[in-house]
Amino acid sequence: MENLSHFPVAIIGEGPVGLAAAAHLSVRKQQFIFCEAGHTVATNILTWKHVRIFSPWRYNIDKAAREILSATGWVAPADDAIPTGEELFMNYLQPLAETSPLQPNIHLDSRVISTGRRNLDKMHTHGRENLPFTIQVLQRGTLSVFQVKAVIDTSGTWTNANPLGSGGIYANGEIEHSKKIFYGIPDILGDHVNRYKNKSVLVVGSGHSSIQAILELHKLKRDYPETNIHWILRKDLSRVYGGKDQDALEARGALGKQIEGLVLDGKVSVYTPFQIHEILSHEGKLGVVGFQNDEEKILTGLDEIVCSTGSRPDFSFLREVRLNIDPALESVAAIAELIDPNIHSCGTVRPHGEKELRHPDKDFYIAGSKSYGRAPTFLMATGYEQVRSTAAAIAGDLEAA
Repeated sequence: MENLSHFPVAIIGEGPVGLAAAAHLSVRKQQFIFCEAGHTVATNILTWKHVRIFSPWRYNIDKAAREILSATGWVAPADDAIPTGEELFMNYLQPLAETSPLQPNIHLDSRVISTGRRNLDKMHTHGRENLPFTIQVLQRGTLSVFQVKAVIDTSGTWTNANPLGSGGIYANGEIEHSKKIFYGIPDILGDHVNRYKNKSVLVVGSGHSSIQAILELHKLKRDYPETNIHWILRKDLSRVYGGKDQDALEARGALGKQIEGLVLDGKVSVYTPFQIHEILSHEGKLGVVGFQNDEEKILTGLDEIVCSTGSRPDFSFLREVRLNIDPALESVAAIAELIDPNIHSCGTVRPHGEKELRHPDKDFYIAGSKSYGRAPTFLMATGYEQVRSTAAAIAGDLEAA
């Protein structure tokens, strides 16, 4: 049996949870390599740098990361302050990536394109767990290959947006008109102000990303009164407002109250439940064809569409890994019952770690928001506990795991 102890651990995706995994492995004296597809760490966060998150700083800083940063003289932000994505990057993630335990092991512009056991495809079982993993990485146009003893995939779901169409498929015409569709949370009051001012804008989605976009469009309308806001949802509005004053995270509850106020005041044209089937174009404007309460309805005269319908994981580079994925949520199977959004909110999911995150291929783990699949209830603190436990198990400390 081959001794795998001298091989490093691979971490895929350099967001907050991936960096926390690196911190925990470093504290436990485990070698690791870190592959990030973007040009900097936490590239995805910089796409929503203008957004203020729900949780205060005390929940956003991992314990091992804090230990490493404190040794550099780093001063932690105030516990009760609530950061924007940019502040999270500048005041925590970037300084952490630049510390001496992490920085030499980080590979930027490095997209993992395939992962598997050395010399064995997915179908072969005998001796599988005794072989290292091989990961193929496209680094600035050059293919590199690494052998590692374990893999922690924290690549997230942010870059794999769900489409506009009903049933999770593209609406007819959606791809053809994609230049006028923004997937995610545009910087409506900043970089994208010219794209949306005095325009007729449709926001599609029922989560916090769609609410954020609508609230910013309402602020834009104060300066540019010809801005019109439309909102399509697939579910009942009462489920969108959330816990409001009863929400454990005050900032998240405030969003529910604000959007309810705009709807009640008639500031937003709401269409629900609405199933989109087609995006069409007429005289330079977009139209949306769908069904509301089983009756066909057409919205016309739209300039832009913001698609905030959530995201889903990418398993394409894991084709040769034996995974155990829930067929509905696309989460790690063992935690599906814990996180099902039809049953739980993010405040009711119990802590879980290495045991729940295991896959049939020994020492392969999916952690962070990708472990939740399509479930939208993930919190950074959950991911920090996941990788703390996983790093302990990889280091052989099963009691701590």
